Amino acid sequence: MARGGINKAVVQEARQALLARGANPSIDAVRVELGNTGSKTTISRYLKELEPSSRAPVAARVRIGDTLNGMVQTLLDQLMEEGQEVISHATAAFDLQRAALENQLIELGSELASAQRNSATQQAAIETQNAELATTQSSLQAELTRNAGLSQRCTDLESLVAEKEKHIQSLEEKHVQARGALEHYREAAKEQRDQDQRKHESQLHEMQGEQRKLRETIAVKQDDLTRLNRDNERLLGEVRQQTKALHTQESLVQSLNTQIETLRQGEAKSVGVAEHLMEQISALREEVKAFHRATAIADLREQETVALVASLQKENEQLRQAEIDEPGLEEGGYASSDVEDQQFPGRAKPSTHP
Repeated sequence: MARGGINKAVVQEARQALLARGANPSIDAVRVELGNTGSKTTISRYLKELEPSSRAPVAARVRIGDTLNGMVQTLLDQLMEEGQEVISHATAAFDLQRAALENQLIELGSELASAQRNSATQQAAIETQNAELATTQSSLQAELTRNAGLSQRCTDLESLVAEKEKHIQSLEEKHVQARGALEHYREAAKEQRDQDQRKHESQLHEMQGEQRKLRETIAVKQDDLTRLNRDNERLLGEVRQQTKALHTQESLVQSLNTQIETLRQGEAKSVGVAEHLMEQISALREEVKAFHRATAIADLREQETVALVASLQKENEQLRQAEIDEPGLEEGGYASSDVEDQQFPGRAKPSTHP
């Protein structure tokens, strides 16, 4: 969160924090340390006020000409700001990349957790389906056992009906024999024959009634057997559907396992990218160290420049004294410049433009 304003004390604290970390307290670095608040002009003014009190070599410098001092200071500040800008850009890019990778890792972790929850849910559903299938199989086994019992009872009833039919056939044969005997003894034992005939007819009616009852019982049992066969077919169809659903659930679980393996591979790739970023951080740190070494070399060059400027200032004072002593200031000024150019041909002339 940006602050409302800055003052000299706040700039001094930020500058000391950067120096404690071994960083260069440039204008951009101090502004980043302050949370990207405050104008660069204000920060530059405070830094210039703090600069003489923090560096002993600066306090010991000899006053030089305004144009040369401004040029050296401008070149030094530009060098420091450009180096700090490169470091700031690299640090910002690394922070953005690291944040993106952390967000990606969080998303991958969420997807993995969701996949694991889905897998657990599917596993519970499969276990429920297995329990229902076991119950269905138990019911089917009980129905098959009952069907076998009913089939055995039907077989027993059919055997009983066959025995009854044999008995009826035997009775009919006896009836034929009795009728033959009765015809021979009709006159002698008519009354006995009528009694035997009535008795036989009564027994015949009873046997026929029992036969009808047995046939009705067999028809009912056959209907029960047909219904049980239909129930068995329905149960077999349900078992096939349950088996098909179980295969579908197993395929879904296999697909989820494949997705989990893919997520794990993606996580391994993310770890590799993080290691690559750590290597880039190490390279950036090496570049920062090289930059610090270049800054030390620049400080040495600055000291050499200060000595050179002191020498130039001394010569300028001598030339000015000579101009005062001799007439023709304009010609003396041109001669002074020519002398400086001859002594230092590689030195750049100060620009007259602001």
